[in-house]
Amino acid sequence: MTEQAPIVIVGTGLSGYSLAREIRKHDKATPIVMVTADDGVSYSKPMLSTGFTKAKDADGLAQASTDTMADQLGVQLRTFTTVTGIDPEAHELILGDDRLGYSKLVLAWGADVIRLSLAGDGQEHVFSINDLMDYRAFRKALAEGKRVAIMGAGLIGCEFANDLRNGDYEVDVIAPSDVVMPGLLPAVAANAVQEELENLGVHFHLETVVERIDRAGQGVRLTLANGEAVEADLVISAVGLRPRTGLAEAAGIETGRGIAVNRALETSARDIYAMGDCAEVDGNVLLYVLPLMACARSLAKTLTGERTEVSYGTMPVMIKTPCCPTAVCPPPPDVAGDWEVEQDGTDVKALFRSKEGKILGFAVTGRFAVEKQALSKEVPPIHS
Repeated sequence: MTEQAPIVIVGTGLSGYSLAREIRKHDKATPIVMVTADDGVSYSKPMLSTGFTKAKDADGLAQASTDTMADQLGVQLRTFTTVTGIDPEAHELILGDDRLGYSKLVLAWGADVIRLSLAGDGQEHVFSINDLMDYRAFRKALAEGKRVAIMGAGLIGCEFANDLRNGDYEVDVIAPSDVVMPGLLPAVAANAVQEELENLGVHFHLETVVERIDRAGQGVRLTLANGEAVEADLVISAVGLRPRTGLAEAAGIETGRGIAVNRALETSARDIYAMGDCAEVDGNVLLYVLPLMACARSLAKTLTGERTEVSYGTMPVMIKTPCCPTAVCPPPPDVAGDWEVEQDGTDVKALFRSKEGKILGFAVTGRFAVEKQALSKEVPPIHS
């Protein structure tokens, strides 16, 4: 009798572990092998931008060791293992010279940070923080430093800026946009967040970019396009993420902005699924926790015999800037409508209404942030 091929999950981030946990609610026996390029320690990626606020280092943000997760979920974990290819015909994952057979394969390997190619000899002082191992390296390098420059004023850049100020670090944020979190927040809400971050002591250099990073003593000197110079001990690059699609594409699996999947998270290849930051679900790439958890629940049912399509519902994004609590539910792109704004200083309630007066999105800051749940009930779901 041949041994049952396992369900193989690539990735042990929030996606991979959440899926394994959900599968075990339905099926305790089917073998599961989890493959990861890192150490497999369980942690929640959104918590990486809360370490200083919570007074926790990398170990403090870790939730469970690799051995604990393997025991808890009844899975086999293969850590520090790099996937080099996928053979959909043979139902095998290629791991260098090794091959791992699967009955079902789930790609939950996340997204890569976009890395800027900059002039200067200070590149070893630039850190991108995309997982717990990156965060550990950043905290170790920061050691005695007190000044951090952040490239990028998106959600991650702003969250790290707030967190580092809570840790009493000097923070400069450099970005080409004229507002923070462009594309996520309407300008009125973005300005409120920026104002409160400035009140906290964050220095913003907007509408410019870093042209070069040179060593300067123990730290670096950043030369900006507008002629300014910023001194820092370390630099965080937070200029965006790109779903990992290369290996899927090389295997002939359909990709777009992410690995293309339908509402059941099925790729174009039989028995191969994708979820989390690497997936483009029915045209949507949603790099947030709520969609990920919805996908884990539905895919677990599919993998255990009950094909289930994901329902997203309305999913507000919570932005971890405690100096200015913020929640946003962006309206669908290319939908006609207008922002209706109620404002008291940095307390903003912005509702995006259609021509017919229906609320299609919102952004709330400060004291209005508590209205996020009530407003979520008025916004139509992404996928019902």
